[in-house]
Amino acid sequence: MKKISSLNLEDGRLLSRRQALKAAAGAAAATLVSSLPFKGGLLHAAPRRRPNIIFVLTDDHRYDMLGALGHPFLKTPNMDRLVREGVLFSNAFATTSLCSPSRASFLTGRYASSHGVINNFTPWRDGNITFMELLKKAGYDTAFIGKWHMPGGGLPKLRGVDLLVSFTKKDGQGDYYDCPLFVNHRPAAPRKEYITEELTEYALGFIKERRDRPFCLYLSHKAVHHDWKPPRHLKGIYKNEKIDFLAPESDKWNTWSGTNWLEGSMGSMHGIYRRYCECLTSVDEQLGRILKQLDEMGILDDTVIVYAGDNGYMWGEHRLYAKHWPYEESMRIPFVVRYPRIVRDPGRRAHQMALNIDLFPTLLELGGARSEKPVDGESLAPILRNAGAPGRKSFMYELFKDFPFGGRVPPHRAVRTERYKYIEWEACRSNELYDLSEDPRELTNIIDTERGRGLLQSLKKELDRWKRLYTKDSGPSPGK
Repeated sequence: MKKISSLNLEDGRLLSRRQALKAAAGAAAATLVSSLPFKGGLLHAAPRRRPNIIFVLTDDHRYDMLGALGHPFLKTPNMDRLVREGVLFSNAFATTSLCSPSRASFLTGRYASSHGVINNFTPWRDGNITFMELLKKAGYDTAFIGKWHMPGGGLPKLRGVDLLVSFTKKDGQGDYYDCPLFVNHRPAAPRKEYITEELTEYALGFIKERRDRPFCLYLSHKAVHHDWKPPRHLKGIYKNEKIDFLAPESDKWNTWSGTNWLEGSMGSMHGIYRRYCECLTSVDEQLGRILKQLDEMGILDDTVIVYAGDNGYMWGEHRLYAKHWPYEESMRIPFVVRYPRIVRDPGRRAHQMALNIDLFPTLLELGGARSEKPVDGESLAPILRNAGAPGRKSFMYELFKDFPFGGRVPPHRAVRTERYKYIEWEACRSNELYDLSEDPRELTNIIDTERGRGLLQSLKKELDRWKRLYTKDSGPSPGK
């Protein structure tokens, strides 16, 4: 791969090595004394040693699907290592529980109603600014490797990205086996049979590149999305495991003569669940390869590693499946950060609410980059440094029309506080209100009770406040 440390992002000119090093040194020096303007005030100055950054994103990875969280049989030793050596945000959420909007929110730090990717069929806006673009301007080498899955005429020409490896097959979903790729927009035959290993090979190649600057790697896996095909060596490893721990209503609702109709006729839900776990174990194996490589290079502790899922997944809870829904199993995600340079109490479970839109300002603060425009997210760096740092008191969840796949889910918005959740449906369903401290599975709608009526006015007012903040300029109503 061509040396990328001498590329000038501003005008496309190639600088001499000496000029590039001088420019990078000047950018690094500037970040030592600068604070970063985001909504909510100034951020801390960048640390003296600017870290490498790796963000690993999986698809449909539900928040509690980790060995470290006590799953009955799922083995995820490398994810568990991140939890053990970093900070697990135990109350992390996608602001829209759907692939394309959530991915755009990770990249831009903005709500779907703000960045404009409101479902899996609305195009990416080229004017959107990603954290990779800003980190590139701050002196980072950058790579986007893996699933893009945002519409708009194929793969994007992302500003500030030195290496783009992705796929367009099956409307951007790709294949688990023998998936054709594009490398910097040129077709490339698969080098590995299995997609999770293939993407990891490209990631390792980027990490190993000789460079004089820090790097930012965005690694986005197809797994663990439908149609759940594990690698050959992991097929059937969980076939004998009991799955009687799923929601009590899931078997009753989804089983019909031994066959569960889950995302079409994919077979029994229990069989799909086992394959889902096998695919996730494969992701964990490949994560282990990355951790090993960083360790061998002596840069593991100088690298910010963030692991997250783009949305949750429902396995029969509320007699529902998949995502889209504003319930905890659908909107909560795993979100783990390992960076021992600032995390002084590894293994902590942070109770503060974290969102996908928080990734952008967090990485910019840690990387010493600057955003000229405000974003909707808040940096999590203060919480990484200090367990007692305050967190947000509420946030807005939104879902727009997503026909045909989400056609069964009416558009809606919700406000989630530390204790309560209030859901406003645009049509078809009645509004809902839950006390999550007493009813974490959201089984009892209290909106029509005396207590619920007492809470409703303040929660409705809070949701209206969020709507005014983030939908007044470009945000459509959920039904549009």
